[in-house]
Amino acid sequence: MVDYDKIKELALESGFTHIGDLDADLIELRTEVRDMCAENKCKSYGKNWSCPPGCGTLSECEDKIRKFKKGLILQTTGELEDSFDFEAMTEINEAHGKAIADFAKKIGGIYPEAMVLGAGACTICKECTYPDEPCRFPDKMIASMEAYGIVVSDICSANNIPYYYGPNTLTYVGCVLID
Repeated sequence: MVDYDKIKELALESGFTHIGDLDADLIELRTEVRDMCAENKCKSYGKNWSCPPGCGTLSECEDKIRKFKKGLILQTTGELEDSFDFEAMTEINEAHGKAIADFAKKIGGIYPEAMVLGAGACTICKECTYPDEPCRFPDKMIASMEAYGIVVSDICSANNIPYYYGPNTLTYVGCVLID
């Protein structure tokens, strides 16, 4: 039996600012999101095991997600001085990345079958081995929700979880599928 109260406690300890229940049946994987990945604006497409095409086809991602029925949405929200506060944006992104990594380690020790998705490419290694060699740390690698074709704002909305917390805020989103 999954102890969601304990998992929420671990998530808060890891540094997330907001946590909400996730109905995995509401997750939609969209080719349009993958098409945006293929535009390679983040410079990670085809260069990282956690990003397309390295993370698998949309069908393979769907197979992984459909093994689950429940989980949690994990958010890190921070404040910006204004919409050009790139320093704060970077700090919030780094805080979210640290929270995801810390939480994934904790949850993996309790529920090894859990699947954690984050925001952005995996950054465990300075240089990813993709595509020439297997991933050095497949058990630690965290793919992004977008790599799996998920529209983050839509999944938050579908689960009645805010995505926008007001002017001059920025929210990064991840999730864990457990049950």
